[in-house]
Amino acid sequence: MSEPLAAVATWLPVMEVAGRRCQCSGQCGNPHAKGEGRCPREHDGYTSKHGHRIRLMAAPADPTTPPTRAVTLPPSELRAWCPECYTAAIRRAAAPVVEPPGLFDL
Repeated sequence: MSEPLAAVATWLPVMEVAGRRCQCSGQCGNPHAKGEGRCPREHDGYTSKHGHRIRLMAAPADPTTPPTRAVTLPPSELRAWCPECYTAAIRRAAAPVVEPPGLFDL
C-alpha cells in the first residue's frame, strides 16, 4: 500500500476513517449512482482496466478552504478525495451561481 512522502501522520488517520475510499458524495457534481451516492474510487485502485492508478489525498472537507488555512487543519476536518472529485468540487464551488431572470424582470 503506497503512502505519501510527507505528512503521513495526517494522511493515515484520514484514510483509515474513509476506508481508503474517496469520500465525495456529490460535491463534484457527479451523483456517484454506481457507488450508492459515494465515489467508488479506492486508494491504489485503477480508474478502469487500462486507466491510471488512483492516489487519494487528504484535503479539506470544504473545497472552498484556502490553501493557507488548509495546511493547518487537523485530520478530523479533512476528507479522503480522489484528484478528479476534488478538482471538480473546487471548480464547482468557485463557479458563480447565476439566477435566471424573473418573468417580469426588466
